[in-house]
Amino acid sequence: MTYHAFHTAGDNRESRWLITCDHATNTVPPQIGGGTLGLPQAEMARHIAYDPGAAGVAHALADALGAPLITSNFSRLVIDPNRGEDDPTLLMKLYDGTIIPGNRHADAGEIERRMELCYRPYHAELGRLAASRSDSAIVAVHSFTPRLRGRPPRPWHVAILHSPPQNALALALIARLRTEPDLCVGDNEPYAGHQPGDSIDRHALQHDRHHVLLEVRQDLIETVEQQQSWGRRIAPLLKSALADCHP
Repeated sequence: MTYHAFHTAGDNRESRWLITCDHATNTVPPQIGGGTLGLPQAEMARHIAYDPGAAGVAHALADALGAPLITSNFSRLVIDPNRGEDDPTLLMKLYDGTIIPGNRHADAGEIERRMELCYRPYHAELGRLAASRSDSAIVAVHSFTPRLRGRPPRPWHVAILHSPPQNALALALIARLRTEPDLCVGDNEPYAGHQPGDSIDRHALQHDRHHVLLEVRQDLIETVEQQQSWGRRIAPLLKSALADCHP
């Protein structure tokens, strides 16, 4: 069976929105260690391997917005598509207390092999989709763990990451989310802004495209119903927020 580094859905849809999910799956391609990084399934099911629930939210959001969607088809532990090519965390050997056996001896040649197999095909397709319209607006969907090992609980239900000066859509969305009485909204929490070469920098900031990076807490999107509910809830807020932004 031929391996593909990404999946697309609705790529013939004409919406200006483009939904992305960098950490959609915990798949290890068969070309990498025969399909394993040497971790037990319980570890591969953790946030260290992917963003649980994020793909379901991304699909629901894309459907609600009538937008194309691209999702990765490789674990972030294989190679992280939301890192720049020269980022030291591109390939993790230790993550949230877990040693990654299949990455322990990965050298520059192995990183390059994984880039060619997974990272670059994913970004080439994401770039193609984003460039298919002159007014593309990108929504990157992620999820975050309620608590890192040895750290305090994270109170936010949903969080928006952004960096000035190209953060008008993000700020408009935060303002709308904060009118929802049942939500604790993170403004660059639990992570801050964007890093050089990451997905938003590469496909949005460098092209002056409207964008937002959305993080939902994982315990709130464990079921298909929860994921669909969040997608449907966020969609109209995004539409309203974009209407406030310059074309």
